[in-house]
Amino acid sequence: MTTTTATTTPSRAPLFGFAAQLALIAVLAGTAGLTLAGGLAGIVYGVVLCALLGAALQRAGTTVLGWANLVTLGRAVLTGGVTALVTSSALGRPAPVWLLVTMAAVALAMDGVDGQVARRTGTSSQLGARFDMEVDAFLILVLSVHAAISYGWWALAIGAFRYAFVAASWALPWLTAALPPRFSRKVVAAQQGVLLAAVATGLLPDWAAIAVLAVALASLTWSFGRDIAWLHRASRIRAAAHERWSAPRRPALAR
Repeated sequence: MTTTTATTTPSRAPLFGFAAQLALIAVLAGTAGLTLAGGLAGIVYGVVLCALLGAALQRAGTTVLGWANLVTLGRAVLTGGVTALVTSSALGRPAPVWLLVTMAAVALAMDGVDGQVARRTGTSSQLGARFDMEVDAFLILVLSVHAAISYGWWALAIGAFRYAFVAASWALPWLTAALPPRFSRKVVAAQQGVLLAAVATGLLPDWAAIAVLAVALASLTWSFGRDIAWLHRASRIRAAAHERWSAPRRPALAR
């Protein structure tokens, strides 16, 4: 009689994802003239993705990825392909624009699919939400690097914003508090990928591309700025309440 349980059996989903990543890199190398550096960037991305996903599954105590997370894993693999192409472009061999934009567009379009699948199958989870968010954030970072190659490194701030916020939260723990849900935040986050993909097509004149990037950065600055201001006010309110309740109470004077 075996005693093997689901908690002791490692999930094979990260390995399948890594295999899919290697297959995509091989196809890009054979058809899109992917450079060695681009291929290595895609492989390193796949290794990190596999390791982080495996660790997340282990922390969550599950070996089942679920249909919604499989969709997200597909988006993550496409993001690895975009990473490889952008790396090649950054090092002097421009990638086929139509291929880069197509993969990015499919990954962005699938962003709405995994959430619907999770809700319809009743498999929504913190792991899935975090996985989805991290894939989105990295895709935006890679697309902002691609934009920065042509229009200036200031465009990189679009993709670096979220990572700068996370780094700041290590020094300022009040930034990690839960935020109230806002539809505008979702709209701003969604438009970043769309605007960056539009710039990546190369169909916009330079002035229009710069204007689009400026709109993306300005809206992101407004969204993050509003959330940071809310978190700061909330932290001060919590601190004041803590001081009020922890202050020693004076005994009432006898009358």
